[in-house]
Amino acid sequence: VQLQASGGGLVQAGGSLRLSCAASARAFSRGDMGWFRQGPGKEREFVAAVNWSGVGTDYADSVKDRFTISKDSAKDAVYLQMNSLKPEDTAIYYCAARRRTWALGNHEYDYWGQGTQVTVSS
Repeated sequence: VQLQASGGGLVQAGGSLRLSCAASARAFSRGDMGWFRQGPGKEREFVAAVNWSGVGTDYADSVKDRFTISKDSAKDAVYLQMNSLKPEDTAIYYCAARRRTWALGNHEYDYWGQGTQVTVSS
């Protein structure tokens, strides 16, 4: 199963982007999905996660109230709506998935997408 992320790009501070991630096969209808990012010279960090039903969500403090994660279980797809973007949000964004549901505070995922670049200019 492969994850394909898209939607990255260049945007000015204060702008918005919507990232999408779709699975190549139905595998995550009962699993959690999430987004991580890796900025220049930084380690990969957790951004947001959504549980299998799409009801439960979790966010990093740095993106709360600005980003919204959602899941389409029928399509095994996950989305990240990013508003009020800041230069410090510049990073490669990776989607991730796992076949079952755990506590969203558990950031261990089995499948990873290839990443999509988000650049926020000041």
